[in-house]
Amino acid sequence: MRTAKNTKRPLSLIIQSSEFSRIHYGLIMAAAATATDRPITLFFTMGAVRALTPLWGKEEDISVAKKGLATFGELMAAIIEIGADFKVCETSLTSEGLTLNDLRADIELRIAGVVTILAEADKEGSHLVFI
Repeated sequence: MRTAKNTKRPLSLIIQSSEFSRIHYGLIMAAAATATDRPITLFFTMGAVRALTPLWGKEEDISVAKKGLATFGELMAAIIEIGADFKVCETSLTSEGLTLNDLRADIELRIAGVVTILAEADKEGSHLVFI
């Protein structure tokens, strides 16, 4: 969880790829950031907004689990529990034909745009990483 005493620079991950491996790795980065007590924001945009739908990544997780790696589902649950800040691009939702009602109910999502992400990153001194 973010605390007032935390002096580490926040990390903002802009996740735009629809590829499982890239989104999965983005979650690995987010989990690592939270494990080191770094505030994290995940901004899902473009095809990556589909990763926020309830059944996304289930088939790929079988293969990942067989390799002994943390699955998409496990990583997402951990990041949610720790209190990462999740944002979703409004334009991308429209482009993908989705609404907030189509997305996972277990994630507190905030609709945002690029201007919001950049303004918040500037204000907080965040590192921005594009995935």
